[in-house]
Amino acid sequence: MSRLPLIAASALLFTLAACGGNEVALDPALGYGPNPTLPEPSPQRVPTVKVAEAVGWPAGGAPTPAPGFRVQAFASGLDHPRWLYRLPNGDILVAETNAPPKPEGQSGGIRGWVQGLFMKKAGARAPSANRITLLRDADGDGVAETRTAFLEDLTSPFGMALVGDTLYIANADAVVAFPYQTGQTRITAAARRLAALPAGRNHHWTKSLVASADGTRLYVGVGSNSNIAEHGMAEEEGRAAIHEIDIATGADRVFASGLRNPVGLAWQPDSGKLWVAVNERDELGNDLVPDYMTSVTPGGFYGWPWSYYGQIVDARVEPRNPEMVARALRPDYALGAHTASLGLTFGEGGLFPARYRGGAFVGQHGSWNRTPRNGYRVIFVPFAAGVPAGPPEEILTGFLNEQDQAMGRPVGVQFDGAGALLVADDVGNVIWRVSPAA
Repeated sequence: MSRLPLIAASALLFTLAACGGNEVALDPALGYGPNPTLPEPSPQRVPTVKVAEAVGWPAGGAPTPAPGFRVQAFASGLDHPRWLYRLPNGDILVAETNAPPKPEGQSGGIRGWVQGLFMKKAGARAPSANRITLLRDADGDGVAETRTAFLEDLTSPFGMALVGDTLYIANADAVVAFPYQTGQTRITAAARRLAALPAGRNHHWTKSLVASADGTRLYVGVGSNSNIAEHGMAEEEGRAAIHEIDIATGADRVFASGLRNPVGLAWQPDSGKLWVAVNERDELGNDLVPDYMTSVTPGGFYGWPWSYYGQIVDARVEPRNPEMVARALRPDYALGAHTASLGLTFGEGGLFPARYRGGAFVGQHGSWNRTPRNGYRVIFVPFAAGVPAGPPEEILTGFLNEQDQAMGRPVGVQFDGAGALLVADDVGNVIWRVSPAA
């Protein structure tokens, strides 16, 4: 980078670092639930930036569980663990992964470079390990004593799903398949490409994955290539959507759309409906727009980019599209503004008290663009008859230290075979295990 752009970048860096201190923020609790408070938008020419520097855990450090629970390290020393999957025999697969390199000319210019510096500070710019690691706790003490490189040389892998004797992996650019035998600790077979996925700029690169109950279809979350389609809608083809893939043929169709960044995908056990955790748009102020989770209506449209939280028009998006806005569905449950709610799973098994079964556990990675910060925790939302039935409850907190630095950031959540909750921490490089204290 030449001296002049570097000076301009430094000035922008200073401007961004000074942003976010003047706007009054609402009580974060008002951004949760079926009817969140939605203030008037405050469009920002320069986004608020308040990054929690990633410092990792001190020796002996750990997050704080809710009363009545304990936490221990199931595995540590990992390389940016983001997503978790439990195999039928109880083995845990961990996606050690990060964003793929951006194509030439699609880095976002000086603004993108400066924002990349902030993301590096937050621990989000390390090269991807491109690996799935297998963890096994054979003696049941809550600590994995076996760790193997299960699959390597992938492309920013994220979602995982086993159907019969085939393991599907959602790379950043495709769903690929591998043969699997129960108990094996490493796969060396070549990947079989099932279906391509939108890639390119990959502003949102994670591709979550779940299989249908009958094992005939896969559902893949594909995030947008921008905040509000500022690169044009041509780059958004097939994005901001959940895709349905026919396992037998690889045929792909959009199952639901208008979902800016659909990450956590999970089946709610009582209703049998697919639910998704979605990251909403930025640069409308501290309290807009709340991230959310919602049941997914087949063929449903959820607003992005033209509207948010149903049919509230985002006046920044041109040209407007009243016809699409009129179709937009309102999500079921808000998860707070800028919380980066990524992980989603539903309570199962008999280890946790009965009230947790069927409720939603959500990993909130934490804000980088809100003052004060929001998220940085794992929450539980109770469900009744297949729908949310109460305010969020904290399950795991304490990821920020007294200096407001991030010792860890929670991402994927998954129950282990014994019924304890596993939490992937991609800054602490730990998988935490939460279980009842007695």
